[in-house]
Amino acid sequence: MDDRQVQMTGVTKPLFNHIICKSCCLTSFGVHGLRAHVTQRARHARRHETSHCGARAKAATVRDEAAKWRHFGLSGTRLKLGKLKVVRRQLLQRYEHQPFVSCLAGLYGCQWRRYQRARAQPGECCCSKVECGSFGLLILTFFLSLVFLYFWIEAQNDYNDFDWFNFGTLGFWFPWSLVLLVVAAALFTYIALLLVLAVCLLSEGQRLYLHWSHKTGIIVTLVFSAIATAILSDLWSKEWTTLLLSLQVTAPVLHVAAVSLMAIISWPIALHFFRMNNRARQVAVLGVYLSGLFSLYLVPLGMYSPCIKDSGTLGAAPMLIGHRGAPMMAPENTLMSFEKAVEAGGDGLETDVTISYDGVPFLMHDSTLRRTTNIAEVFPNRTYFDASMFTWAELQQLNAGDWFLSRDPFGTVSSLTEVDRNQAKNQSIPSLAQFLQVAARSGRQVLFDLRRPPFGHPYCHSYINITLQVVLNNINSSQVLWLPSQDRELVQAVDPELQQTSGQRWSIQELLDGHITTLNLHYSSMSQEQISKYRSVNISTNLYVISQPWLYTLAWCAGAQSLTTNSIHILSNIDKPLFLMTPEEYTLMWILTDAVSAILIISIFIFHWWRERGLPFLSGSRQTHENGPYSKFRTELSDVWSISGVNVQPEQHSTPTLHTNPHLPTITEE
Repeated sequence: MDDRQVQMTGVTKPLFNHIICKSCCLTSFGVHGLRAHVTQRARHARRHETSHCGARAKAATVRDEAAKWRHFGLSGTRLKLGKLKVVRRQLLQRYEHQPFVSCLAGLYGCQWRRYQRARAQPGECCCSKVECGSFGLLILTFFLSLVFLYFWIEAQNDYNDFDWFNFGTLGFWFPWSLVLLVVAAALFTYIALLLVLAVCLLSEGQRLYLHWSHKTGIIVTLVFSAIATAILSDLWSKEWTTLLLSLQVTAPVLHVAAVSLMAIISWPIALHFFRMNNRARQVAVLGVYLSGLFSLYLVPLGMYSPCIKDSGTLGAAPMLIGHRGAPMMAPENTLMSFEKAVEAGGDGLETDVTISYDGVPFLMHDSTLRRTTNIAEVFPNRTYFDASMFTWAELQQLNAGDWFLSRDPFGTVSSLTEVDRNQAKNQSIPSLAQFLQVAARSGRQVLFDLRRPPFGHPYCHSYINITLQVVLNNINSSQVLWLPSQDRELVQAVDPELQQTSGQRWSIQELLDGHITTLNLHYSSMSQEQISKYRSVNISTNLYVISQPWLYTLAWCAGAQSLTTNSIHILSNIDKPLFLMTPEEYTLMWILTDAVSAILIISIFIFHWWRERGLPFLSGSRQTHENGPYSKFRTELSDVWSISGVNVQPEQHSTPTLHTNPHLPTITEE
């Protein structure tokens, strides 16, 4: 007999509710049970038919309904009852709870209820086109936010410069670098958690659905990372060089982490690969995955690091020169700062020299006094005047330590003792003579840059002679690394014992002709080959400003003879490079990492092939075996008959093959 359509309007609501409450689902009711129940209702109606008119009418209604349902049971027709969410919830409550999947789907797509989510069937895509685009955007945002976060973490060496740049631009102090770091870390963590949730859902065979609030968060993170990267690349492009240098130290660790990540995501990729029935899609997914995997396997071939060297070839640790003293422990360019640098074990002291209006060389880095003194309180009308336009007497009226305690540029004030805080609070601007006397007493080398006074200054043409005379009067010339490039030949003729130092990477012949004994270079120009070449002609290399241990490790392995640092108290306690291994050790680590990951990935693919080998791969087929590995709990939206479209096959008189009730109908999906 041909199937007929039984609409909901053809069945009275009381009888429908009664049947639903009794059975809860067709699989637990069965055709025989349905026929027996309807027959019982009809007999009950006939017994009460003679009682009274109301009962007689009710019995007639029941008999009509019984006839309809009897016809339904005998013909095995299709049931079309509409999408009733309440019924679905009652049905799903009869299945085993899945708290892990519920938590994943709830956090990822706010699908906390079982009926809200669906399992991806064999041959189906893991998500719709919109959700596929959202997932792709999530991956893109993850990598972009990761690059920016890594970039900003490695730029930590120059946070102080970044904050003071903003101070000069905005006019007030604020630790913008730390705020940017916290925001970048928070956004990356958020995106990484979303990606982990997505991978876990895919590993559980679930269809992806990303909540709109998360989509908004992804877009915000993407825009923030893109804009921040573009702005910093424009204003601070040299930090990309720092990032490349960092890879010489972190690349081995990053390689292991990346290969491990590829091994982890092989689980959901293998799962969905074997469940696809589209050959082109299978080839595309596997091709992209294997391309990325093999690229990671071969990355070490192009990696270079000075810290991978033969045993016994590591040179002595670089000498440490305190940048403006010890600016993390005391106000920069003060006597307290230089004394702290000596106490911490520094081998040298670095500073900047300016000539006062009355011809006294004093220590000041900036062109104005606004950043490191209380000039706004003492001389409010001269806040933006050039520092060299003040007399020595006027400079002595300024306080050069309060700003350090109030702004805490390095976040280290809390570690100071009460005695140190009182001492820092009372610091004043020192003269060059006072600075040289500290170095002479401690036997430390000194390195200083000399700023030429502006035109119109009384000593704009004689500042070299004045400074040179102070040096000759207060320290042994052999302790001085003379950095100013003006009138170098004259200075060399007056005092040949000065160690002529250049900030330019000239050719070796030019350096020798200029009597250069030391190169003072920014750490971004670090090169083991260049340092070795200069050393071969007795020219040492000093790198500035290095404050992070990983940069110190890199400079040590590259063979730098000295470096200028803000964190002399930290680097002086490092007795060996943080990363150092022989080529043989690195090769072994590389091969083991690749081999172990390859074995693990192959095992995962074999495991999923074994689990899925009982599932059909015919194109267009969406039918699964009832005892298949992914049909154990038919609890998802696509597995439970939606009541809007299920097929109830008529009862067969053959012997059942499975361990099931022979009176239960078979329910299959549309």
